[in-house]
Amino acid sequence: MTPEPPRPEIAALPEQAPPAAPPESYPFWGYPDLFGFILIAVLGSVVEALLMSALISLTHVKQIYVLMPAQVLLYAFLLGTLALIFRRYYGRPFWHSLRWIPAGLSPSFVAACGVAMAFAVMIGSVLMRTPDIDSPMKALLSDPVSVLFIAVIGTTLAPLCEEIVFRGFLQPLLVRSFGAAPGILLAAAAFGLMHLQEYGYSWRHALLIAAAGASFGWMRQRTGSTKAAAVMHAAYNGVFFLLLAVQQAALHGRWVGR
Repeated sequence: MTPEPPRPEIAALPEQAPPAAPPESYPFWGYPDLFGFILIAVLGSVVEALLMSALISLTHVKQIYVLMPAQVLLYAFLLGTLALIFRRYYGRPFWHSLRWIPAGLSPSFVAACGVAMAFAVMIGSVLMRTPDIDSPMKALLSDPVSVLFIAVIGTTLAPLCEEIVFRGFLQPLLVRSFGAAPGILLAAAAFGLMHLQEYGYSWRHALLIAAAGASFGWMRQRTGSTKAAAVMHAAYNGVFFLLLAVQQAALHGRWVGR
């Protein structure tokens, strides 16, 4: 019998690696989360206004001494609501999800961008002939103590919270839906509208604030960092508070001199 020829060995096939998971879309939250947050924010603002009005009428204390603690509590409530949404429904960390991360740019450069934007807004205000109106904000900034209180909040907590809400939470959703430029502009428009009542419903003031918001949005989109937008916003606010403090000091000195 003829011996069987040797059979060639069949090499074992390498194990197939499991298919890679598709990259997760960002932002991972959606419009139901946004609408729920807006509803909670509106209810919180209404409750804040009612409590402030009742407290001022009962105690007759100066408005600024009620407004500032109430504003801090409202900011804490809104950030806590966002944190709850991320933890409860998505199991995600708050700060990293909102891209509170280093910008990759020098903080001094980011702050300089805020200062430059403040002067650009001043020039725009002159060109638009923005009227000097009696607004709630102007009434609050009528004395040095009020300026000091609002300046501290306006260069620390307010930029942090507003940038987290508008550039950290809202803008990425709009950018994903409409593209970078429309998303930035839509978030900036919402930012301007939020400040409309503070400035006596002056459309010129709201438009200038929206322009500033667009610059903060550009910084957020350019760097991927909400922290950078907040630093720019704080520097922007700081310019106006510094000029206001100088004006108050000059007026005070003039009256003392008399």
